[in-house]
Amino acid sequence: MTVVTTTLGKIKGTQENQLNVFRGIPFAAPPVGDLRWQAPQPHPGWDGVRDASTFGAEAPQDSSMLDWLMGQADTPPEQSEDCLFLNIWTPATEGKRPVMFWIHGGGFTMGSGSQPIYDGQHLADRGDVVVVTINYRLGALGFLNLKALTGGKIPATGNEGLLDQVAALEWTRDNIAAFGGDPANITIFGESAGGIAIGCLLAMPAAKGLFHKAIAQSGACHTANSPEKGLEVAELALELLGTKNPSALLALPVSAFNELWVNFAQAAVGKNLPGMAFRPNVEGTVLPEMPINLVRKGSAAGVAVMTGTCREEWRLFAVIDPARANMNEQQLQAEVAALFPDTADKVIAKYRGWLQSRQKASLPLDVLAAIMTDQVFKIPALRLLEAQSAHAVTYSYLFDWPSSLMEGAVGACHAVDLGFNWGTYNKNASAGYFAEGPEADVLSARTMDAWLSFAREGAPSSSGLPEWPAYCRDVPATMRLSIEPSLLLDLDHEINELWADDPALGSM
Repeated sequence: MTVVTTTLGKIKGTQENQLNVFRGIPFAAPPVGDLRWQAPQPHPGWDGVRDASTFGAEAPQDSSMLDWLMGQADTPPEQSEDCLFLNIWTPATEGKRPVMFWIHGGGFTMGSGSQPIYDGQHLADRGDVVVVTINYRLGALGFLNLKALTGGKIPATGNEGLLDQVAALEWTRDNIAAFGGDPANITIFGESAGGIAIGCLLAMPAAKGLFHKAIAQSGACHTANSPEKGLEVAELALELLGTKNPSALLALPVSAFNELWVNFAQAAVGKNLPGMAFRPNVEGTVLPEMPINLVRKGSAAGVAVMTGTCREEWRLFAVIDPARANMNEQQLQAEVAALFPDTADKVIAKYRGWLQSRQKASLPLDVLAAIMTDQVFKIPALRLLEAQSAHAVTYSYLFDWPSSLMEGAVGACHAVDLGFNWGTYNKNASAGYFAEGPEADVLSARTMDAWLSFAREGAPSSSGLPEWPAYCRDVPATMRLSIEPSLLLDLDHEINELWADDPALGSM
């Protein structure tokens, strides 16, 4: 048993596989009662020694098929509005190690820092680093701008989930030295919604100085509601909740929000709202502008950034969507015209030729998946690299390993990198999504080593990879992470030029 003294009180963790592990550490006051929709408040602390051997509750949320595919815990985790907890894996409580601070994905409506796929033991042990995973408020409780609609009686900006992340970073800055971590060497990293959160933290004034390096996986700086769109989302949410009265909203049971998340998508049909409606909001204070604009202006000057995507991100969503199972040319034309109203034919022909030149399938669904991969993931990542490379060193990667799901039909799809950069690709039966075997072992080791090298030194490297130069306009280098890795120059330039006018980048 290891006892550590934090600014809030003493905690005791457990020893597992020669690591010290601390679970369920509160980093802010429970956001319940009158604190619902408030910015995170300081935790009052505790007397005596608090047990930190078990995970805290995760934020209220609906279940997802991906939980099962990627190795959900055997016992469903507890859910509660009292969810602001973090977890730490450390080789020792003495010394000064690099800190890797993880922000989970899940579309800002699902996930937690306690999911088995984010077991920090492999990174902590392999790299001699301190790993931190966190929870933050999700869905309408974390990303609903209610200030205008309630006359300021509920001051929610729609960025309370982001402010939870800032509070967790502040706790880490103030306490991580007691866990053997270096508060002057903190790398934030996250995937999907977590990658989008990384993009927001790079831009947010409240987060400045709280981290020193950043890895944005399958998410960047183009996904946030405009003030107008945020207001539309909030209006529909309150309509579904059945009240605009602040006192009534604060008294609603948490079950009302689970029902809201289930019903919102159907209610939003035909209303021109984003599919991922509960997400960060540009509202003038927490997020003064779109994150990419602030990054271009130097909001994260001096912060080394690594970002990238999986090769075929959108194939996961395309292939498992029954409404698109037999997509025809007319349906493809209609979907692409929503992005490129005047040039849909040209874009489709360009992508189809690009796929065929690489001996890839080019049916309507294949073409749509390639376009959406670029629109939502790849092009925003390239824009982040271009913006930040003027202010700090940047690195680009492309993860190219096909998921095992559906006998490989989804390709190198969304989230398939997670099992490899955490070393959990065969944990809790997750090999059905990721992989297992000698080649998976090799790829995971290379990927973890690259992430660990970036966290230690601000430059990714691995003994199994070619030399990895920084990304810049003159040398737009991207490392292809695969069982046969290679350095790519000017990644897919012939189709990237189609996105020069940034049509709806990052929108979902």
